[in-house]
Amino acid sequence: MKSQLAIVRHGQSEYNLENRFTGFADVDLTTQGREEAAMCGRKLQGMQFEACFTSVLKRAIETLDIILDTIGQKQLPVYKDAALNERDYGDLQGLNKAETAEKYGAEQVALWRRSFDVSPPGGESLKQTQERVLPYYYANIEPLLQQGKNVLIVAHGNSLRALMMHLENLTPDAISHIDLLTGVPRVYDFDDSGKISYVQHLTS
Repeated sequence: MKSQLAIVRHGQSEYNLENRFTGFADVDLTTQGREEAAMCGRKLQGMQFEACFTSVLKRAIETLDIILDTIGQKQLPVYKDAALNERDYGDLQGLNKAETAEKYGAEQVALWRRSFDVSPPGGESLKQTQERVLPYYYANIEPLLQQGKNVLIVAHGNSLRALMMHLENLTPDAISHIDLLTGVPRVYDFDDSGKISYVQHLTS
């Protein structure tokens, strides 16, 4: 059955603004982040969702809440799970990215940030993040899409990139070059066979 899946990275957070590694840190949205969430909702106007999923971190939860308020669908069921949390940045969490690059070298920090299977000290690689995201997707989200229901996921840059690898059949090298902008929805159309027939990146 035909269905749609919209994925959204939360709006700008305080650590995004300060150029810090966020990871599991439970930081708030900025004023700009809330505006991005409202703008995202306006871009999704007209889509009717049956279920919503988010992480347990408040920047994603608040973004979803603003989106649902903007599109007038506050009554929808919302499922929160740590499987959709941002990747754990371990010892880098809270550190300024530019200062960390000065300390360890830009090449090493780029490897920690962009590699598929290299973990930052004490943290998760994108591969490890994917190993918790995909089982949750298979068990809880994919069945709804197969039933023809439209689903909205609001989560984080790396948990969503991990899902994108699966949905778009991307290689580790390809995903290393992809960044998800805060508050910008990406919408997947599924055909009757359950395969993706169209992808929209709603930047404007």
